[in-house]
Amino acid sequence: MEFLMHTVSNWSGIESAQPQHLWKPRTREQAIGVVRQAADNGERIRVVGAAHSFTPIALGDDHLVNLDEMSGLVRVDLPRRRARFLAGTRLRDVPRLLEPYGLALANQGDVNPQSIAGAISTGTHGTGLGFTGFGGTVTGLSLVTPDGSVMNLSASDNPEIFDLARISVGVLGMILEVELECVEAFDLVAQETGEHLEDLLASLEDRARSHDHLEFFWFPHTDKAVAKTNTRVPRGAAAPPGLAHIGPRTRWLQMLSEEIVDNGALSLMCEVGSVFPSAVPAMAHAAAWATSNRSYRAPAHEVFVSPRRVRFNETEYAVPLEEGPGAIREVKRFIERNDLKVSFPVEGRVAAADDVPLSTAFSRETMYIAVHQYFKEDPRPYLGGVEKIMRAHGGRPHWGKRHSLGCEELSRLYPRFEDFRRLRERLDPDAVFGNAHTDKLFGVTR
Repeated sequence: MEFLMHTVSNWSGIESAQPQHLWKPRTREQAIGVVRQAADNGERIRVVGAAHSFTPIALGDDHLVNLDEMSGLVRVDLPRRRARFLAGTRLRDVPRLLEPYGLALANQGDVNPQSIAGAISTGTHGTGLGFTGFGGTVTGLSLVTPDGSVMNLSASDNPEIFDLARISVGVLGMILEVELECVEAFDLVAQETGEHLEDLLASLEDRARSHDHLEFFWFPHTDKAVAKTNTRVPRGAAAPPGLAHIGPRTRWLQMLSEEIVDNGALSLMCEVGSVFPSAVPAMAHAAAWATSNRSYRAPAHEVFVSPRRVRFNETEYAVPLEEGPGAIREVKRFIERNDLKVSFPVEGRVAAADDVPLSTAFSRETMYIAVHQYFKEDPRPYLGGVEKIMRAHGGRPHWGKRHSLGCEELSRLYPRFEDFRRLRERLDPDAVFGNAHTDKLFGVTR
């Protein structure tokens, strides 16, 4: 269950740690034992899944716990369409586990290596003004607290704790199980169209309200964007009029779009751009043309998720929906004013408001704006400049992506932030579940 000490890095390689103990428990009892050992010795714990966060949020120097061996489906409540998973279950495995029950996750982000516990803990989200992020679909949790006891949380069991724990950034305890509200399995009809950026921004809110899902990618150094709209269709049902002619991609077309264009060409563009920055604008125009105008139908998880082979660092902020277009325009001016050479497209997504206290979409419809920097390049000038723009628009930073905010700034962004801090202090007064990064987030002193 315990492995020798070695360096553990996050996905992009920008953050790393050398934990004294690296654990992979196979049972609930083993996981509880690790918690008790750390608490008894005055040491700290972090739980890591895919290490896909771009901050050190899941890394630590004392006890690092990976729950990959605690993976799989616990049970399904078919009448209520709820599924309970072990915390280490990877999102990529969920469609296979739910398929026999005719169920699916209601929404997903665009990558799927994360563990379920990691995804809900950092506020992972998808797209669509009718759909919340993962935190809004959580209906139950099992949580190990520092004294080794297990708390079962739901709207009926410890409801006040459950309410705050749905997104917890891993500082309330170790999650063992997660129950999620699901939906009947469905397909998506995806349409990707090349458009002028300003036309897209001017119509963005109306389009977001008239489609199930909307996201877009703008290519810096151009006025071109690709809008991606997804229409939900019950599995096996006919698509709405006007979309019935759109069929599945062939394996060849899928490989062409996902591997050759989206990943192979992007990798080449980033490598060349890191050595010859002046070549980036011309390559951006070619990339915008190559990724435009694709349509297909597929099971939802195959449309939501795209393979990400090219490593990067990322900042993502959640701004009020009405602020989004203006923030994008300011990012464009910032890039041009500072003559930055940006290889990655800027990503915009919309999502519903929710009632999860630490959700970036708490109490407001939201546009998520994400910017990326190739992992071989210094991310600070670009990502730091974009952060200033997003903060001026009332943005809340994604918990797992790069930002510079601490407790004081965050407390002004979340109406129930102090409620959460009090709960953290109550459940874990010695801050066993934390590290220097989370201490900064929640104002912890040890």
